[in-house]
Amino acid sequence: MDTEAQPTERDRSSCPFDAGAERAPGARGPEDRSRSALTARIAEWFPGGRITLTVLICLVFLLLLHTFVVQPFQVSSGSMERGLRAGDRVAVNKLAYRFGAAPQRGDVVVFDGTGYFGDADYIKRVVGVGGDHVVCCDKDGRIQVNGRPVDESSFLYPGDRPSAVPFDVVVPDGTLFVLGDHRAASRDSRDHLGSPGGGMIPVGDVVGRADRIVWPLDRWARLDRPDAYARVPAAAGSPDGAHG
Repeated sequence: MDTEAQPTERDRSSCPFDAGAERAPGARGPEDRSRSALTARIAEWFPGGRITLTVLICLVFLLLLHTFVVQPFQVSSGSMERGLRAGDRVAVNKLAYRFGAAPQRGDVVVFDGTGYFGDADYIKRVVGVGGDHVVCCDKDGRIQVNGRPVDESSFLYPGDRPSAVPFDVVVPDGTLFVLGDHRAASRDSRDHLGSPGGGMIPVGDVVGRADRIVWPLDRWARLDRPDAYARVPAAAGSPDGAHG
């Protein structure tokens, strides 16, 4: 008697699904095919088909990124040496001062100088924010903000004085007092004290904060806020020192 079990065919009717119909790796289901068909139909509207559609999507993405998030900016002069050289390209964070945030002392900002400095964008360092009392210079030749001397040696161009031009200003609310790090080669708020606006830059004209040097690659670096401003007290009447 042959006791070896005889192979039998599985009763597929008892299975809740057809095991043989499982999706093979890489196979596309109905949803995938529907999306692919929709993409194909959209691509038919464009000359060049899918390639044109892909390029268009990439361009729209870059446009949105440039408009709302990050904008490249080329430094055109040596007014921010030693940290930034002419020809450097920096990434400007356009979201830095959105959602209630505001420029802080020590930030490097790009702003529209139309009507104040000239019909162009400029890059400078924020030295005073709304309400600040900025004076140059004290008996030791340093800038004072709200009565506290600021040690600028970590970013000031070697050999430069904090300012060859004396000034004593109170920064109006909603504006900024800005200076270049290469004081001897920078046209900044000091040069426009007698102009309309008194050399102050409206916060609303700030494009964004320069966060990083991105080109040339050998100069790739983050632009940090100097510690010198952390010890500056809040302006008289200010509720806190959040801008310091």
